[in-house]
Amino acid sequence: MSVTTRTGTHTVVPAWRDWRSWGRRIALAWRRSLRFRTLGATLTLTALTILIALVWMSLAIQNDLYESRSAQVQDAAKRATQAAQTTLDAAVVEGDPVALQVLMDEVRREILSRQGGTTMVAVFRIDDEPSAIAPQGFEGGGLTASMISPALQESVQLTGDRQWWQSIALPDGDEGETPGIIVGQQLVVPEAGAYELYFAYDLASEQQTLQFVQVTLWVVGIALLVLIGGISLFVLRSVTVPIAQAAETSAKLASGDLAVRLPVRGEDEFATLGRSFNAMADSIESQIKELAELSLVQQRFVSDVSHELRTPLTTIRLAADMINDQRDEFEPATARAAELLHAQVQRFELLLADLLEISRYDAGSVQLETEATSLAHLAEDVIESMRQLAEQHGTDVRLVAPGGYSPVEMDPRRVRRIVRNLLGNAIEHGEGRPIVVTVDSDQRAVALGVRDFGMGMSAEDAERVFDRFWRADPSRRRTIGGTGLGLSIALGDARLHGGTLAVWSEPGGGTNFVLTLPRRLGGNLVGASPVEVEPPGGALTLEDLGLTQPISLPSREVDS
Repeated sequence: MSVTTRTGTHTVVPAWRDWRSWGRRIALAWRRSLRFRTLGATLTLTALTILIALVWMSLAIQNDLYESRSAQVQDAAKRATQAAQTTLDAAVVEGDPVALQVLMDEVRREILSRQGGTTMVAVFRIDDEPSAIAPQGFEGGGLTASMISPALQESVQLTGDRQWWQSIALPDGDEGETPGIIVGQQLVVPEAGAYELYFAYDLASEQQTLQFVQVTLWVVGIALLVLIGGISLFVLRSVTVPIAQAAETSAKLASGDLAVRLPVRGEDEFATLGRSFNAMADSIESQIKELAELSLVQQRFVSDVSHELRTPLTTIRLAADMINDQRDEFEPATARAAELLHAQVQRFELLLADLLEISRYDAGSVQLETEATSLAHLAEDVIESMRQLAEQHGTDVRLVAPGGYSPVEMDPRRVRRIVRNLLGNAIEHGEGRPIVVTVDSDQRAVALGVRDFGMGMSAEDAERVFDRFWRADPSRRRTIGGTGLGLSIALGDARLHGGTLAVWSEPGGGTNFVLTLPRRLGGNLVGASPVEVEPPGGALTLEDLGLTQPISLPSREVDS
């Protein structure tokens, strides 16, 4: 298939024709498909079993054919030799060389015509000494002395009454070879001495029979493999299709489609599984609906109560402000009560605002108001606004910003709330030690880290630090009026931007919170954050910071 673009015509090769991807595709199918894995294992084991059976049967038939043919030709050669020896023993030649030659010719005709079962016959005189009466040997049917091995000749020459045989390759007349057997034994000629008598037998017919049997076995084996593969595929399909339907239905149910159900057919085990699955889905659907209704009621309750409390709370706050402004005119105990009232009313107002924000998150009605903002400049503003609080706690806040100056689409109000919350927690729990705020960026994200060197938290506490109203140490007194919802709201604000809020903490080593935001809303955050969550080499000490001072930021009009 060809595809024409602005730069020319390109040939698109189908994926199945790209042999380089076959291995990867097979491995992927093996991992993901139960049907492919089971069918592949079944066919592989079946093919191996059939191969072993075919090889064994082929060898058994080959050996049986060879042994039976070998026994047959040995018996035929033995009969022919005995008949020839009987004829020689009965003859009277009286030293006449002509009579001996005539006798040898008669023996040859008799062997070829009646007893040997082959035309490939050869006779050689054993004694190399010249003799005036010894008849000449002969070769017939294409059997020559060069075709007889020295080992077989030696064995025949040394034993007079024993038969010897050997497998050889006989020429087939087409410049090829065919398997054969050569049988040898001594033959004693009167007044001439011992001769070597050899018979050669062609095994071409047995070879053809063996080839036919082997081809038949292979055809039957392949047919069995295909038949077993088809049966396995049919059985696997009847088993895996319901499993695949159950998996697909489970995925839809997990994705939120509570109305999906499995089709139920018959009365077998899969039908029982389908009915049980559907009953479970009905139960889950009803419970989720009940929980959703309860959650909706709770959200409405929190929202309604929060709204209803705002009016009396406003009145109480105004009254508390007036009383607090005149506390110098009161008795010391009354003045202290006025201060406590004013502080708790402020905390109550903050808690009410946080509850309203949480209810918006639960209801899914939160919307971002984005504008291009520099995270480094935003961090500088937050640090400046909280400088007085840091000085009250004796804490030095240091800003290190290698990057993060370029404006990024974000909701500055929510990001500023995140940074204030993280910095406030660091000041409260940093035990007066320095706090390092790091801002950096890369091509896909910007990040801000707030690192303190306070008591830190255990791994179990760090996992729950974003839970609502959770405190690592319930006995620890709050000094800046937190509500227990700040980190939960901060996590929600980060996720609303498509970002992350991660934490690292170690007892005695302090805590590090890292906010990571994509440069574009909905961008991809795959990969490491520009600011490392876990400090390099584990927990840092104050000595590791040296005497580093806050860097001076460029003016807001300059983008880098």
